[in-house]
Amino acid sequence: MTEDLPDDFAASLDILASAASEMQDPWWIFGGAAMVLWGLRDWRAPDIDVLCSPRDARRLIEALHGQVTPDPGEGLFRSQVFGQILTTPVPLDVMANMDVRAGGDWTPVAFSTRVPIALEDFTVFTPSIDEQIETCRLFGRPKDLQRAEMLESLR
Repeated sequence: MTEDLPDDFAASLDILASAASEMQDPWWIFGGAAMVLWGLRDWRAPDIDVLCSPRDARRLIEALHGQVTPDPGEGLFRSQVFGQILTTPVPLDVMANMDVRAGGDWTPVAFSTRVPIALEDFTVFTPSIDEQIETCRLFGRPKDLQRAEMLESLR
C-alpha cells in the first residue's frame, strides 16, 4: 500500500511506526495525514498529526529529536504537550491532551475508535472516518469543513 503514497510521506510513517512501537498508550494519526491513509491520494499532507498520551508524546518527541514547544493556550487549539519533529522527511506534529475552542469553551479532542492501517512492514492507527468527520466539524475552520465533505465521500 505504501507504493501509492509519496515517498517522503511513507518514509515518515515508517519512522513514526518504528518509534511508536515503544509507546505504552494508544496513539492516532489524524487530520490531513489520516485522510491520505484512508485513500484520498489527491490530498497533500504537509505534516503528520499524532495524538497520544502526555507520557508517550514526550518520549516520541525525544526519541525522534524533536522539540517540545510550550503552549500558550491561546487561539483555537491547545495541548498539554506539543512538539514538532523536523528530522523526518514530512514533519510530525505530536499532541497530547489536546483541546479545541468551540463556542468560547475548551472541548477535549479525543478518539474512541482506533482503526489499524497496515502498510508494508508496519501498522499505523487512525480514528474511524465518522470520528474524523466529527472532529473536522468540531474544529470548524473552512479547511476543516472542506475536509469533512471530502471524508463523507469515503463512507
